[in-house]
Amino acid sequence: MPCRWLVVEVLCALCLALIHTGGCGKRTTDQTVAPAGTMSMPGGGQEGSAVAFSLTSPAFRNGERIPTKYTADGSDISPPLQWTDPPEGTQELALLCDDPDAPVGVWNHWVIYGLSPELRKLPEGLAKTEKLSHPHATQGSNTWPKTGYWGPAPPKGQTHRYRFTLYALSTKLDLDPGATRDELLAAMQGCTLGTAMLEGVYSR
Repeated sequence: MPCRWLVVEVLCALCLALIHTGGCGKRTTDQTVAPAGTMSMPGGGQEGSAVAFSLTSPAFRNGERIPTKYTADGSDISPPLQWTDPPEGTQELALLCDDPDAPVGVWNHWVIYGLSPELRKLPEGLAKTEKLSHPHATQGSNTWPKTGYWGPAPPKGQTHRYRFTLYALSTKLDLDPGATRDELLAAMQGCTLGTAMLEGVYSR
């Protein structure tokens, strides 16, 4: 009987050793840090791709003030955007612009999808229509609700952040024109290969 207990104790010790050294059944809590320009998809979905994928604008740098031209206090036109090659296998690109600091919660300023994976930039001043031809794309409905891009308009005395998030998708979405932010996020669940974000700020 003592020998049997000794065998049991030895087996238990071996199991504990395997767990602590990364053996079978290991649960890791390590998180992979995404490179600059990538992020996790808001509202769920896959993590940002390890491939360097960045979004920039010739009008303002990340973290800088958005020029008045692209806000409700100016011409209220969409800013020019450009990005690097998306992850391999990208079938479509989609873009959201939102304000996470709005008093009523996240306020969406722009929903655009159906962008070709070959595209690498958007010119400023895209038309505020559901269907675009140059470039070919579809625009949704923002929080107002209005179609296309409508720029920053924070309450006086407040500085808000405005996030432009570009999504690289592994499939083409089946979304009608006029989709909302929530509808786009739901459609992208499970098919996001990577994301890139540019953030600007604005105050009155």
